[in-house]
Amino acid sequence: MTDEARPAPVPASLAAPGSAGAGFAALLGVADLPPGAHRRVTIGDLDVLLAHTPAGIVATEDRCPHMSAPLSIGVLDGCIVDCPLHRGRFDLCTGEPVQLPSTGGLDADGVLHAPWTAAGSEPKADAPGPKLDARRLTRTRRMRFYPVRISNGWIEVAVPVDERA
Repeated sequence: MTDEARPAPVPASLAAPGSAGAGFAALLGVADLPPGAHRRVTIGDLDVLLAHTPAGIVATEDRCPHMSAPLSIGVLDGCIVDCPLHRGRFDLCTGEPVQLPSTGGLDADGVLHAPWTAAGSEPKADAPGPKLDARRLTRTRRMRFYPVRISNGWIEVAVPVDERA
C-alpha cells in the first residue's frame, strides 16, 4: 500500500446519480485519513464513507447496499469492507459484493441466495410470511461512488447539490 493520497478510479457505471458534473466539496483533510483507514463524513443529508484503500481514496454512501447499515463501523481490510449488521462484505475498489449478507436474498444480478448456514449444519427453514417475502425481495446492490479529488491537502468529493441541503 502506498502512502500517497490519490483518488481511486470510480468503477465503470457505478457513479452515484447526479455526481457527474457536480461541484466538489472539501470533506476531510488528507492527514485525517491515513492508508487503511475509513471514516464517515456527513454533508447535508448525505453520509459519505471515505476509505483510503490500496487503489486510492474512495467515496461512497456510508450505507450497506443490503439494508443500509453504516459501513463506517465495519472493518476495512484492503479494499474490502464488512457490514457489521449481516456479515456482508463489499469491495470498495469494484463496487461488487464479495460475500452476500448472512440473511440471503437477491444478489445484484437478481439471483436468489439462501440465508447463510454454518458448514455441516442443516439449512434453516423459513416460515412463510412477510419476513420470508421481504428476504426474497431484498436485493444486495452494487455500491455507488462519488468522484474524489485531492486539492491543497483536502479530500474533495463531487456531491450533487440536492444532497447538500
